[in-house]
Amino acid sequence: MPSKFKPDLTDVKILNHLALDAQMQYADLGTKVHASPATVHVRVKKLKREGIIKNAQTNIDYAKLGFDLSAFIGIYLLQSDMYDNVVKELKKINEVVSCHYTTGNYSLLIRIMCTDTEHLRKTLHDRIQKIKGISRTETMIILDESINRVLKLE
Repeated sequence: MPSKFKPDLTDVKILNHLALDAQMQYADLGTKVHASPATVHVRVKKLKREGIIKNAQTNIDYAKLGFDLSAFIGIYLLQSDMYDNVVKELKKINEVVSCHYTTGNYSLLIRIMCTDTEHLRKTLHDRIQKIKGISRTETMIILDESINRVLKLE
């Protein structure tokens, strides 16, 4: 059952600031949204309880750690009822960083991160394409990411 909680303007401001810097101190956040640190703390706690704030993440530049190759892989399933099993198996592959159930040409669209083309080949050929339920894949290597931002709430 969906929550009846509706964030107000202060909640929205808190969310916008935390989306840009999840480690912002409550005192600094309070200054930005014109509320006391205690008020911010209570509101953040409620946003977490409501499931609106899921977790805080650190944005890591994986290319600087040697993961220079990122790709989208469109996956065609043999049958749509194989979705759950395929996703279960994809979760076991560390290189798979996101997975989306889609409409259109692909049943699934995943993003993987690899160190080089050989790593990509092994991940694709030796692991992903061996999953029962996958009929075929199409790989699109990402050359540049021009936009990667959080959604600003209004």
